[in-house]
Amino acid sequence: MAKNNGYSRYMHLMYVLLAAALVLLAPHARAAEAYPTQPIRIVDPFSVGGSTDFMARLIGQKLAERLKQPVVVENRAGAGGNIAAEFVAKAPADGHTLLLAPVGALAPAKALYPQLRYDILKDFEFISLLASGSYVLIASPTIPARSLKEVVALARSPDGKKLSYGSAGVGSQPHIAGELLNAMAGTRVLHVPYKGAAPVLTAVAAGEVQFGFGSVAGVMPLVKTGRVVPIAVTSARRSKALPDVPTIAESGYPGFDITAQYGILAPANTPAAVIDQLNAGIGEILKMPDIQEKLLVQGLETGSSTSARFRELMQSEISTMTKIIQDAGIRPE
Repeated sequence: MAKNNGYSRYMHLMYVLLAAALVLLAPHARAAEAYPTQPIRIVDPFSVGGSTDFMARLIGQKLAERLKQPVVVENRAGAGGNIAAEFVAKAPADGHTLLLAPVGALAPAKALYPQLRYDILKDFEFISLLASGSYVLIASPTIPARSLKEVVALARSPDGKKLSYGSAGVGSQPHIAGELLNAMAGTRVLHVPYKGAAPVLTAVAAGEVQFGFGSVAGVMPLVKTGRVVPIAVTSARRSKALPDVPTIAESGYPGFDITAQYGILAPANTPAAVIDQLNAGIGEILKMPDIQEKLLVQGLETGSSTSARFRELMQSEISTMTKIIQDAGIRPE
């Protein structure tokens, strides 16, 4: 009898613990099942009017239609994307606050800013990649160089010490592209940081700097009017928007690949069901011809991914960017 009583007490305790676990898990299950229950915010790390803003609003509109909830874009620019990333990392993990994640800005962050108050790999759930694009190495028409071979020859000549290239800021992906090319080509073209991408294009067109890196969409108007010369694209593949412009890799530097890639993140511990729902919805949106066409005008090619693939890409980019930053001795301003 005593043995049976002990067994009964044991089973009663197990039932109590199971019931308690179900009570604790129920809100999460209900939240995932009902998601979304309120408007969704997509936080953009950059200012209104840029490519990330355009992408966030374009995809946000379609996402709102699918999820039957408003999707608003909130721009939190500053510190190379770190202000927005920290804000989202600390937001409630319920899927209602998301981060438009430019891999090229977030992957170098830890190497550039050791005191970051977030960890990109620990404090986020990876939802999906969205799109990718290239930067274009452009030259001023005032210099005698129309190919990468001629650019490198000029940079290695006695006049090479006078050459400079512009980027959107210290530690930006175009800056990293410039230093990687310097390292691979054995050149020492001086880096000149600007406050944003637009001033770089203006500076190259005016001959203030001889070279620069800009997005495909940014350089296209200047290329068409002959105000800048497109030399090569930074990605491993040619851009569909500039099919006649070779890659740096095929122009004599195999393995060169600096690609602008974008994805969507959520705070860590966001329910897996919510992540899966968002991943599936975004994947369908990126297949829409109108979305693909509108992003291609911006020099971006759509491409969704699994959550795991996105995380693997971020890990790889962190490793690659950290090495380039350390080898080049890049320090934040």
